[in-house]
Amino acid sequence: MGKLGRFVPASRRGDRVPPKAGPPEAGPKARHHSAGRRVLSWRKPRSVAGQVFLLQLVVVLLLIATALVVLVIQDRNRAIQEAADRSLVAAESFANAPGTADAMKSDDPTAALQPHAEAVRKKTGVDYVVALSPYGFRWTHPDPDQIGKHVSTSYGQALEGEPHQTTFDSSLGKAVDSTVAVFDEKGTAVGLVTVGVTVDKVTSVVQRQLPVIFASGGVALLLAAGGSALVSGRLRRQTGGLGPVEMTRMYEHHDAVLHAVREGVIILDGDGRLLLVNDEARRLLALPPEAEGRPVTGLGLNPALAGLLGSGRAATDKVFLAGDILLAVSVRPVGLQGGSVATLRDTTELRALAGRADVAGGRLRLLYEASTRIGTTLDMKRTAEELTEVAVPRFADFATVELVEAVLQGGEPTGASMEMRRVAAAGIREDAPLHNVGTLMRYVPGNPVVIGVTTGRPVLVEQLAMADGWRAQDPERAQEVIEFGIHSMISVPLRARGELLGVVEFWRSEQDPFEPDDLSPAEELAARAAVCIDNARRYTREHTTAVTLQRSLLPGTLPELSALEVGHRYLPAQAGVGGDWYDVIPLPGTRVALVVGDVVGHGLHAAATMGRLRTAVHNFAALDLPPDELLAHLDDLITRIDQDAAAVGDTEAITGATCLYAVYDPVSGRCVLARAGHPGPALVSPDGSVTFPDIPVAPPLGVGGGLPVETAELRLAADSRLVLYTDGLVEARGRDIDIGLGMLKEALADTDGATPDDTCRVVLDAMLHTRASDDVALLVARTRLLDPEQVGEWEVPDDPAAVPRIRAEATRRLEAWGLGEAAFTTELIVSELVTNAIRYGGGPISLRLLRDRDSLICEVADGTSTSPHLRRATLTDEGGRGLFLVAQMSRRWGTRYTDRGKIIWAEQALDAGAAGDLSGLLMADL
Repeated sequence: MGKLGRFVPASRRGDRVPPKAGPPEAGPKARHHSAGRRVLSWRKPRSVAGQVFLLQLVVVLLLIATALVVLVIQDRNRAIQEAADRSLVAAESFANAPGTADAMKSDDPTAALQPHAEAVRKKTGVDYVVALSPYGFRWTHPDPDQIGKHVSTSYGQALEGEPHQTTFDSSLGKAVDSTVAVFDEKGTAVGLVTVGVTVDKVTSVVQRQLPVIFASGGVALLLAAGGSALVSGRLRRQTGGLGPVEMTRMYEHHDAVLHAVREGVIILDGDGRLLLVNDEARRLLALPPEAEGRPVTGLGLNPALAGLLGSGRAATDKVFLAGDILLAVSVRPVGLQGGSVATLRDTTELRALAGRADVAGGRLRLLYEASTRIGTTLDMKRTAEELTEVAVPRFADFATVELVEAVLQGGEPTGASMEMRRVAAAGIREDAPLHNVGTLMRYVPGNPVVIGVTTGRPVLVEQLAMADGWRAQDPERAQEVIEFGIHSMISVPLRARGELLGVVEFWRSEQDPFEPDDLSPAEELAARAAVCIDNARRYTREHTTAVTLQRSLLPGTLPELSALEVGHRYLPAQAGVGGDWYDVIPLPGTRVALVVGDVVGHGLHAAATMGRLRTAVHNFAALDLPPDELLAHLDDLITRIDQDAAAVGDTEAITGATCLYAVYDPVSGRCVLARAGHPGPALVSPDGSVTFPDIPVAPPLGVGGGLPVETAELRLAADSRLVLYTDGLVEARGRDIDIGLGMLKEALADTDGATPDDTCRVVLDAMLHTRASDDVALLVARTRLLDPEQVGEWEVPDDPAAVPRIRAEATRRLEAWGLGEAAFTTELIVSELVTNAIRYGGGPISLRLLRDRDSLICEVADGTSTSPHLRRATLTDEGGRGLFLVAQMSRRWGTRYTDRGKIIWAEQALDAGAAGDLSGLLMADL
């Protein structure tokens, strides 16, 4: 079509609709594995039937493919010929149609021919009908743009009266073009008609015959599959369901096992003829090579044995003599033809092997039991008891263990000491005349224990009655032991890391005497026990050190305070000492600080860290810092400690330290709390209700990164109980913290009216049924409020002239309290502090006197944050002695800061020596 510029209809152009993209799982990659497995299963059939079916499948597929190829070739040739005939008929019909020649000779052939050509093209279904001038110019064409253009092609044959046909490949496939000439009545060629038809427009015979071909192939495959199934079923019935591969593998395996076992196997038929003999049976019975196929009675065997084998009767472990070998024979009938299988075992070798195996097996079981039962605890005495329990009665009738005195205390061994204390003993009887547990043993030279300790090797005494060195230790007791029936012993030193820890003795009375072969298991038992005892010794030493350290760091007795009544408990964890701690710190103004902290971990490091934190809290509390500032300073301290540890390469940093700090004022009942990563407190009201106040929580100490610490303020009524605790009380393995808090709430609800100490006991009994896995610190504080009659407060005008009046009112209050003897000292302190506040401070200024049990506290508050400094005046100075006098007349004094300024306070001791001290001071100044 290209050579004539043939037109392609829009319906037949190459703009094909692309196939729709399916989901990813529908693609070839998604089906690759399953299809591959199916292909492999067809490529590698495992049965004969499968192989036959595969061959038949290949033959059927080849026949179908051959039929399709032949049919397609024939159909293709037929379609080309039919297309050529159709195009030629259409061309000749159009050329010979009446009026075609006249239209070509007219003045406008295109106008006359174009409609008729298009009508013919559409009715006949051809691709194009083109009329040409004798010189090759188009008069008609489906595409109007092509009309009038010249066609450069060879059409001389058509002009001579012979139709011209060509076959070519177009964009729509194979096509046929036919060209004929149009002659007038004179026989002159006045034009040409060319018609083109695509081969695909011709109806394909293949499409009609494909169902028949595929149906025939399917029937052939079904017949092949049915035949294969019949063959497969037949083979399966004959082979008991096994395929050829399984049959071959089974035969190979059975043959290998049959000739590899150390047991003779003979298979006989119903007539007593040998069908199969393995190598071991041939060896045991000394059979000739040609024994198969011969009667068993004709092989020269023991007549009784041959009779049993030939009879086919069932028998189990019948013993027969075959030469020098004692055989145990078992016979079992098999099959429907009366055959039998006999097995032969050489009991001569088995008995010897069984005896040695029993001994070796018993020792292995003994050592295995020792590895699982010795050293279950880190207690030296218990470990020694476990050693004796393992040894008796399986290895010895009695066993005793002695340890060096220094080892029992957790210390390092001091050499080959011959003084040891018996710590464990066990035996089959309790009345053995051996030394009791707790006896201090002093061994004399020549004793087997001394020999073993000196050489470091176990010592065997096969006959105690003949052992003079052992008898010399204690002749009377030695005679009692021998008369009791104990006849032999093994002494093994307990050594670990080259040091002597003690000694273990194994004794026998009812069992056979010890032999040299018994030294090895005895030494193995002692070695296992020595390692465990040494571990327990080292643990005891470290645990004792840690407990001593922790006890020295925790408060021994808490002070008696008028603000609070305190109860406390501390329970170490199973793993040993830890980092939980608590404290009660008295503060100026009858206030008191309550603190509970926790350092995660156990051992010396946790205990030492706890001590450092407790000391730091005491130092910060001495500065009278509010709770939020104190925790912020504590966070900075731990950060610096971690940085110092990292600088020196110490990997044990302080991680997971938490703290709760509370300050309670018994004058106002105000309690200010702050916490850093620590559980909040529980509050038991006087009416018995239990709540958990909402205290803002800051990150744990050392990981806060400078984040601010928030405080909370509570107003506590008298007889309220504030319960502070560590997480070990409410958290446990397998128990959520919310459940623990609920249990704590229920336990506290049952303590209505109980003292703080009783509250601690009830809470621990309810929360900890077993020993806790983590440390537990519990602090219960019952609040008190000072009687308003014990407090005197005055507002101080910002005028020095008001000082005498304030001093007089303070004196009258002291008189009312019955503290007239302290009036002079108090007047001096009040005058100095109030005068300094008026002169150097700012308003508002107030004075407060507090009467406690054994102290009188004077507090002067002002609105500035400047702190006074104590200095010592020289003899010629006119001032500078005020605070010095206050410090000398007071038990202690200091400054604390508030949100509105500061408070200067001084505390006097209400005892008999106060006035005397003042007079001595005045005399010294004069």
